[in-house]
Amino acid sequence: MLESYQHAGTQPGVTSKYVGKTVGQSDATESRGRTWTKTIRKILSDFISAGPVEERGVMPVALEDRTATNYSSYFSIWACMNINLLPITFGLLGPAYGLGLRDSSLVILFFCLLTAAIPTYLGTLGPKTGLRQMIQARFSFGRYLVSVPVILNLATLTGFCVVSCVIGGQCLSAVAGGSLTPAVGIVIMGFLALLISFCGYEVLHQYERFAWIPAVMAIIIATGCGGSGLQQQAPVEPATAGGVLSFGMIIASYMIPYACLASDFTTYLNPKFSSVRLFLYGYAGLVLPSVVLMVLGAAIGGAIASVPEWQAGYDSTQVGGVLAAMLSRAGGFGKFVVVVLSLTLLGNISATMYSITLNFQILVPQLVVVPRYLFSVVVTAIIIPVSVKAAAEFFANLENFVGLIGYWSAAFVAVLIVEHNVFRGGKYDSYDHDSWNVASRLPWGVAALTASVLSFAVAIPSMSQVWFEGPIAKKAGDIGFEMAFAVTAVLYLPLRYLEKRLSGR
Repeated sequence: MLESYQHAGTQPGVTSKYVGKTVGQSDATESRGRTWTKTIRKILSDFISAGPVEERGVMPVALEDRTATNYSSYFSIWACMNINLLPITFGLLGPAYGLGLRDSSLVILFFCLLTAAIPTYLGTLGPKTGLRQMIQARFSFGRYLVSVPVILNLATLTGFCVVSCVIGGQCLSAVAGGSLTPAVGIVIMGFLALLISFCGYEVLHQYERFAWIPAVMAIIIATGCGGSGLQQQAPVEPATAGGVLSFGMIIASYMIPYACLASDFTTYLNPKFSSVRLFLYGYAGLVLPSVVLMVLGAAIGGAIASVPEWQAGYDSTQVGGVLAAMLSRAGGFGKFVVVVLSLTLLGNISATMYSITLNFQILVPQLVVVPRYLFSVVVTAIIIPVSVKAAAEFFANLENFVGLIGYWSAAFVAVLIVEHNVFRGGKYDSYDHDSWNVASRLPWGVAALTASVLSFAVAIPSMSQVWFEGPIAKKAGDIGFEMAFAVTAVLYLPLRYLEKRLSGR
């Protein structure tokens, strides 16, 4: 049901339990907000009445509202977000680091198993706390300084949406044989994802529950049609430590950012369910498809140079062109399969867009009076033109983008994990719903931000990117995300103890 902004009382001077401000001091502002919101609801009433559109936004989910028991959705939503062309595209980068199929596969397996545990673990906190992921972050980064990771998260999630829209648009263009440009394909992908993310939690979960089935079938068909070509792996030099660790950073940059939205998908689940079993559901949903499809991507990437048709398709529309070439022997049915493959990306785009809409309200809390679904429209309007621009030099832009997100997200999750397990003793009731938006009841956030920033004194020399290679990375390869995580965790301990002693929070 549609929910309105709630307050702790109606008397003047009573503090709101949700917004942390004094009721009675802003009646005029709230009146204007309610009028504006009612107007928007009236405009969209026909659409809302046609389906369950979630309006709650970032506000905490009370215990009595955490009643969902479809725990397997934690598997299906991760599976659907990853049974598509996105992990295949990331796997394609393996040969770019001088790795053959065997070495690429080993790197993919190890780094996926290692880094997937972080987002799936943080997702298990959602049912227990009733808090979205970035609202949980306020209990370590504070009411205002949390804006820094929120902005970085918005950039990261938007970047992933851009990557997925480009891939989908290229596939649709490849099927049309040039009569439909990648730009038009990107627009189509953006609007289809908008329809799903617009509705919110319930529709998103229902879509993700079943959308992976045709995706699996389409990927199997594509692999079968291109099986003979996959055997033609180009020869490569022996793997180097630098190549292994740099590609490992790519895999980590794919996995770890999911931690910044993990509990967004679990806050309505009943907290009585075993956290261990919920973790295993999520871990399987994230690891199994990612490993298999990244290995497939590495196999495709290693064979492109050996198959002229694949190389021509890659030169034309990159990922979409290669898939169209792989399925060319199937004729019209092959083109249909490519269209299905492009649509598999909608599960990832729409789920990511859903979290983006929540992050807008966390960044500017006053926007909580704006219905969550309106931000889906704003996000789509941003993603489409950026995707069109990024498509021009897709893989170069992809490597530059991925090369940055792993570092900050590693530092961010280190703070959240240490805060929950050390300073809160793993106690879920320590996340007080009455305090989520009240700065005076939350930590200052200085310890969290300082530890994260200082970790880059070690992380930067450990980076290995096209535009920069640090002295540590020159000898050991890219170990930037490992350093960001470890150093942040170590620094946060004394800094948070000091902050807690000074502030009493």
